[in-house]
Amino acid sequence: MALEIKLDDRIAKVELLAEDENFVKIMVDNKTYDLDMQQVEKGVYSVIYKGHSFNVELIENETKKKYKVNTFYHSYEAEIIDAETKYQQARNAGNLETAESTISSPMPGKIVKIPVSLGDQVKKGDTVIIVSAMKMESEYKAMKDGKIQEIFVNENDIIDGNQPLIFID
Repeated sequence: MALEIKLDDRIAKVELLAEDENFVKIMVDNKTYDLDMQQVEKGVYSVIYKGHSFNVELIENETKKKYKVNTFYHSYEAEIIDAETKYQQARNAGNLETAESTISSPMPGKIVKIPVSLGDQVKKGDTVIIVSAMKMESEYKAMKDGKIQEIFVNENDIIDGNQPLIFID
């Protein structure tokens, strides 16, 4: 799963490729990094890359997606920009195209069926999720052609109103 991470004014696409205990392989903007990472205390990590050691401190800001990142020489403001964040930004900014990418239910309910899987190609009008709310089942359809990038819920999950359920890109 790829995420975008905003570091001050730079936005990077970051993807976790592999993880084996404290060894991780990540891709940042199409460049691969093999890292040895160890949490040495709460919020402080030791990272070894190509034989060089770096200490990184993460301080959570107002949400679990915003951090102050401190290294020995630099400090950064960091934000994780996932599908849920993009959806919220689109709703706040009125960006219809991004809002159409995220399927959500306007009211609380229960997930009855998810007839699609990650990676599936869908066409505008295809049913992508069925939600039961107020003793009625509602089929939510793709608002555009695209690929299922994220499924945030499972069948039988109880959901909140306006909670992102599926992201289509």
